[in-house]
Amino acid sequence: MNKIVSKEYLSPNVVKFEVEAPLIAKARRAGHFVIVRVGEKGERIPLTIADANTEKGTITLIVQKIGLSTSKLCELNEGDCITDLVGPLGKATHIENFGTVVCACGGVGTAPMLPIAEAMKKAGNHVITVLAARTKELIILEEQMRKFSDEIIIMTDDGSYGNKGLVTDGVEMVLKRQKVDLCVTIGPAIMMKFVSELTKKYNIPTIASLNTIMVDGTGMCGACRISVGGKTKFVCVDGPEFDAHQVDFDEMLIRLNGYKDIEREQLHKIAPNT
Repeated sequence: MNKIVSKEYLSPNVVKFEVEAPLIAKARRAGHFVIVRVGEKGERIPLTIADANTEKGTITLIVQKIGLSTSKLCELNEGDCITDLVGPLGKATHIENFGTVVCACGGVGTAPMLPIAEAMKKAGNHVITVLAARTKELIILEEQMRKFSDEIIIMTDDGSYGNKGLVTDGVEMVLKRQKVDLCVTIGPAIMMKFVSELTKKYNIPTIASLNTIMVDGTGMCGACRISVGGKTKFVCVDGPEFDAHQVDFDEMLIRLNGYKDIEREQLHKIAPNT
């Protein structure tokens, strides 16, 4: 079991955990994730490692409370233990000095983007980050992202903070004014789809970090399969990052929605008003 060292709410439904995991902290790189389980009969859910402290032997996980399993995880407090925590899993982000890199993130997608932005900046890239959310209170990790960004553009759907508009509006603002060598996008699947369509129009190489359903995290179950360039790939072992212009986002969205009704039913059992 892995002990929770600290817990902090970043927004009403987003929780930041610092968890004891010395071996994972030592081995993790940008782009890696873990799979966690709460309770002996709990669901296995993937979470990107947002940060790590090798001296303390801890990793940072940021969780959005959206379903039964994430709700159970968010109910844990400092001093409690996570039943299982396995990782680091997946392939690390390919980091080099590309030139100018746009990091386009929506909502809790900022959490997995943080270590990527840090690594890109340390590799000598000019990093422009576009942070997007529905409203001001849902913008997270702004201060941390500023440390590794040469410029931050904030977009909110309602205009309550930064510029009014979608993440694609912020990205296109950059693409219209200067040369961009790479775009990295992380967030809801539908958001990544539209960012990908936009950058394809401008011929900008784009990487998307995918957040599919996972079970074992080793490529055995096939739950995370997607189509990339017409070929079947497994997000847990072949990804989580892929050439966004080759990803079949429509297929991915259908698979993501496959268990929505069951998830809603199970969540209703513990929270009838949800």
